[in-house]
Amino acid sequence: MAELVEITDPADPRLADYRDLRDVQLRQHLEVEHGLFLAEGEKVVRRAVDSGHPVRSFLMAPRWVEPLADVLARTEAPCYVVSEALAEAVTGFHVHRGALASLERQPLPALDAVLANARTIIVLEDIVDHANVGAIFRSGAALDIDAVLLSERCADPLYRRSIKVGMGAVFTMPWTRLPDWHRGLVGLSERGFTTIALTLADGAVAIEEAVAGLGKVALVMGGEGHGLSPRWTESADRRAIIPMAEGIDSLNVAAASAVACYVARTRSEK
Repeated sequence: MAELVEITDPADPRLADYRDLRDVQLRQHLEVEHGLFLAEGEKVVRRAVDSGHPVRSFLMAPRWVEPLADVLARTEAPCYVVSEALAEAVTGFHVHRGALASLERQPLPALDAVLANARTIIVLEDIVDHANVGAIFRSGAALDIDAVLLSERCADPLYRRSIKVGMGAVFTMPWTRLPDWHRGLVGLSERGFTTIALTLADGAVAIEEAVAGLGKVALVMGGEGHGLSPRWTESADRRAIIPMAEGIDSLNVAAASAVACYVARTRSEK
């Protein structure tokens, strides 16, 4: 069972994992360097622990100790119990959900291991907004997507905001980063996936038409603003759009992912 440790000094070195959570650049460097990530809120903390990632520690206000007692009983990691004011002083924001956990990252699985038995996947190129990445994971999990692949420059799905927006979907959705951006889509086509680029480029057809009759499908989405790179647009097997009302050309990438996932889920296969 986790040891409950009351802390009253915001400078206590044991709280190092939780410092300055609003400094995105600092946190990204620190978390990757030390091989950790943070989960925030009761539901997300539960899902993170259930995923099997080793727990480094917990940080929570006294009111969360009892509701999370069953989670604390399953680990030997320390639980730092602090006032909400002290939590805010350490993290840099009001931790209104009251509970945080620091967990260890695990090595990313190989591409073929993630794609084993997968029929419908999402592929993300250079989406740098953590909230969008989290929302895409959440949509994918809700709509029976089998896996998510990310280019090297995509935002970290294990960053706190990504996890929070995605409600912990990253812990149940198989995912990894593509080892070769240049041949990323070509490699998927060689593995039997029809790659469908969500794009406004010439030759794009309605998403319903693009996925109709297909077996293995990879829905390919690009970064905010600029969309997919010319390389990925040209190397995709098909190009698709989500038809819009007159005067509107596109949706936010997270919203577009939900629509595309739903259409792909309901497609009829030959």
